[in-house]
Amino acid sequence: MICYFSAGSYEDWRPDANKFPSSVRGKNLDGWPGENWLDAGNLDVLMPVMIARMDMAVQKKCDAVDLDNMDIYQQDSGFSISYAENLAYAKALVKEAHKRNLAIGLKNNLDQIKDLVNDYDFAINESCYDYSECDMLKPFIQQGKPVLGIEYNKSTSQFCAAANASNYDFLKKNQSLDQARQACR
Repeated sequence: MICYFSAGSYEDWRPDANKFPSSVRGKNLDGWPGENWLDAGNLDVLMPVMIARMDMAVQKKCDAVDLDNMDIYQQDSGFSISYAENLAYAKALVKEAHKRNLAIGLKNNLDQIKDLVNDYDFAINESCYDYSECDMLKPFIQQGKPVLGIEYNKSTSQFCAAANASNYDFLKKNQSLDQARQACR
């Protein structure tokens, strides 16, 4: 079982929202009310919250974690996050996940794959066929690691053949993430 949480954004509806002081909450994520980018350069504040979330994942018997919004350095977050700071945060998260025997997926942080593929256990992607970015995920397959993905705007006839040929496991889902799903395999 893969358990989801956002490691790159603050969400005002989460039970631990009060653990994020305003100093680490940046600009709003476009289209996501109540969600703000986090300051990935402030590990002293972020890591205790993320560690508690991983501990909760262990308590809930999760096998892995899917950490969302991990490309903070590429966003208009309200912070000046460098590539190196984002990478340090991503590596700190993988270290803590592995300490807890949790597998960890790299999600949507395509430009850092070359520096993280050896550390992360699998990749998760949203809409790489929509953005013509799927080839960037191949290093995971080359290392025998799974690539899981979701497309929202394309029909299965527009991406499943390519996903299957690349040995990716993709689904077609609604953006609302309701129960509707169509698997490519």
